[in-house]
Amino acid sequence: MTYDNLLIDFVDGIATITINREKALNALNTQTLLELRHFFGNAGLELTDLKGVVLTGAGTKAFVAGADITEFRDLSAEQGVVFARNGQEVFFLIERFPKPVVAAVNGFALGGGCELAMACHLRIAGEKARFGQPEVNLGLIPGYGGTQRLVQYIGKTKALELMLTADMIDAQEAYRLGLVNAVVPQGEEVGAAIALLEKIAAKAPVAVAKVIEAVNAYFQDGADGFEAELQAFGDCCGTDDFREGASAFLEKRAAVFTGK
Repeated sequence: MTYDNLLIDFVDGIATITINREKALNALNTQTLLELRHFFGNAGLELTDLKGVVLTGAGTKAFVAGADITEFRDLSAEQGVVFARNGQEVFFLIERFPKPVVAAVNGFALGGGCELAMACHLRIAGEKARFGQPEVNLGLIPGYGGTQRLVQYIGKTKALELMLTADMIDAQEAYRLGLVNAVVPQGEEVGAAIALLEKIAAKAPVAVAKVIEAVNAYFQDGADGFEAELQAFGDCCGTDDFREGASAFLEKRAAVFTGK
C-alpha cells in the first residue's frame, strides 16, 4: 500500500511514523486511519527486525489536533456508530501491537489526537504539548476510545472533569496525572521516544510482547487478566530467551536475546 498521509522512517529497527497533514494540524481523516490500519494490522507485523514504533505529527504545532470534522458533521446516528467503530478498531490494532509503540507528542493532542496518543503504549510529551477531549463543544463525546482509556490512565473523577468541561491540560499536568511518561524540551520528543525504545529493545522481545498482551487483558471486557498472565508467563518459560536470560543472570554477563 502506498501511504499518502504517513511518512515512515525506518532506522536501526525503529519505525518513526509521522502523520503528515501539517496544514490540517494532522487531523485524522479516513485516509489516515486507513493507512494506520494497514501499517499496524499488516505491514508492521511483517517487519521481522522491528524493535518498536514512534508515532508523531508533522510540524511543531500539533501531534494530532483531532478528527477531521468535515468528514462526520452530516452523519446519522447509525452512520456515527460505524464511523466511531472504525476508529476504535484502528486504535485497538495500535494498543495490541506486539512491539512497543511510543507517542512523541509534539503539540496539540486533542480529541482523536488525545485518543491516538492514549492508544500507544507509552507517551513522551514536549513541554508545549496540550491534551484534551473537547468533543462536548461539538455536541459529541469521544468516540475512538477516549471515554475508556482516559479513565484508565487518570481515574474517573479527573477524566469526567476534562471530558465534561472540554478543558485542555498542559504537558506538566499530564505528567502529574500519569497520562504521559515524561516531558522533554520542545523538539526532543522523537529522540526521547527512540531512546526509550532502544532501552526496551535490550530486553527479551517475546517477553516484551507478552507484557503488552497481559496488561491489555486487564482492560479487555470479558478477559481474565490473571489467567492471561499465567498463559503469557508459561509461554515465556518455553522460549530460548528465558533460558538465555536465566543463564546470563547466573553467569553474571549480559544476555543476548534472539526473540525465540
